Amino acid sequence: MAVAHRIYAQSLLDAAKGKGRLARVREEFAEFARAVRASRELRALLRNPQIDSRAKGAALGAVLAEADELFRNFVRLLADKGRIDQVEEVHEEFERLIAREERVLKLELTTAVELSDAEAEEIRKKIEKASGRKVEAVRSVDPSLIGGVVVQAGSLRVDASVRGRLNKLRRELVTRS
Repeated sequence: MAVAHRIYAQSLLDAAKGKGRLARVREEFAEFARAVRASRELRALLRNPQIDSRAKGAALGAVLAEADELFRNFVRLLADKGRIDQVEEVHEEFERLIAREERVLKLELTTAVELSDAEAEEIRKKIEKASGRKVEAVRSVDPSLIGGVVVQAGSLRVDASVRGRLNKLRRELVTRS
């Protein structure tokens, strides 16, 4: 994530917490980011360098007229600073900062076969116990793993799959040859 994204996200987080409006701002930011992702036209407007940043800010201010004033001002600031085209990235960083503050560890569990809810819950609880943090896990299936699990949390990747072990063994054999 770019430093600028972190700075804007942290500023919004601090301001929203300071005003006691974090929950509302978070909800509105998530809704706005979803709208940007869903609307090709809105994304094109925000990313069009030929449209003046003040015009973008005014248009967004009108669209967000019912939004929290703090969030509306934040969106205008992004537009004024020429960063409104990066609003999705700033939102991702904002959510990461909140998760870190709430001590939530978001991770992806990838397995060769679909896990039952009970199996996924057991893995999630073990990771919670080991990390001392609340864990939110998203599951996916990759049959090429053959067996085992790959856990991805941010840039940290733990590969306990059969494919991963075979690759490690292959590298060891090549190195020793």
